[in-house]
Amino acid sequence: MSKKSRSKLWFLVHSWLALPIWFFVLIVCVTGTLAVVSQEIVWLANPQMRASQPTDDAPLLSYDQVLAAIKKAEPRTVVESISRPDESHFALDVQVSYPDGREQTVYVNPYTGVIQGVAPDFNFQAFTRALHGWWLVPFTNGFSWGWYLVSFLGLPLLASLVTGLVVYKRFWKGFFSPTLRFRHGARIFWGDFHRLSGIWSIWFIAVISITGTWFLIQALLFDNHISISSEPVIPAMSREAVPISADGSPPPRISLDRAIEVAQEKIPGLEVSFVSLPANAYTHLNVGGRGWYPLMFQTATLDPYSGELATSRLLSDRTSLEFVTESMRPLHTGDFGGLWIKLIWFFFGLLLSMMVLSGLLIWTKRTALATANALKRESKKNRVQAQPAMRRETSEVNP
Repeated sequence: MSKKSRSKLWFLVHSWLALPIWFFVLIVCVTGTLAVVSQEIVWLANPQMRASQPTDDAPLLSYDQVLAAIKKAEPRTVVESISRPDESHFALDVQVSYPDGREQTVYVNPYTGVIQGVAPDFNFQAFTRALHGWWLVPFTNGFSWGWYLVSFLGLPLLASLVTGLVVYKRFWKGFFSPTLRFRHGARIFWGDFHRLSGIWSIWFIAVISITGTWFLIQALLFDNHISISSEPVIPAMSREAVPISADGSPPPRISLDRAIEVAQEKIPGLEVSFVSLPANAYTHLNVGGRGWYPLMFQTATLDPYSGELATSRLLSDRTSLEFVTESMRPLHTGDFGGLWIKLIWFFFGLLLSMMVLSGLLIWTKRTALATANALKRESKKNRVQAQPAMRRETSEVNP
């Protein structure tokens, strides 16, 4: 076999071995696309997650009213936190604990305070996000190897974007004069579709690849015990700060609505979306939500007895590096601007999945044709080499 033939053979072996990687990338893209709207899919399938208004003009209950309604329905239940989803059609997520040690998340109607059901420990949303994010490989001591495997794909995805822009130097023309030829065969169609979907998804591919690469860096930093966070560690309240009652009963706390008022006074523009209640007599009360920058949460930590602000975590408290890194996850998932942002991310996720699929089809067909041609050339070469030997045998038999 000549040197050129060996090179072609190794190229074919390389091409066929690359096909499983293409399938892996395709599965990651499809599961990521589903994960974007997985919460909405669960909402459609599970009526307990829906926030149904009893009347058209029914107002939302305050946090204190929700807490009172839960206590009235289940007096022995301890409410640990109340979370209000971004979309108003979702029920509240309330974390509770019971005297027997059980902890659950329940769905509470934000208009009536009725407990509508118990959230499962593992549902379709958790499944798709775990399948996409770390291929269901469990976390044992640090990040799982599944997380590393998936997040590593951000590097070749970013490289493919750069090389694609180099190959198609005038890519911007595809924005204004898109070409998709339907009547020139499958190869032409899928080639046009691959280029067109790549052109229209440039910004999305950049976002997904950069944020995916950050997840790889994040895992490396965590597993090597390196922190870039400037968030301070909040100490527990001192014994002297906790009021003592004469009869030994738990000291009274400020209301949740009052805590929210204090937080909004200290953090202008704060849209409160969650409240974490003290776990014991020496822990603080936390109020948090988004502000003018929807990619980050701001929080206020309060004394649950006096209502004084113990500390806060504002946008201005972040370093420039933290401002970038904390924006990565919501940018990757599209979970920062409500349903319309999720639908945009879902659409471009489908487009990215189809781009990978079209690339897979083109690659597979080219590899299959090259393999068939190589086999034909080898077969023809063997026949040509066999003909002189047959002639010699014939001449020896018939002198």
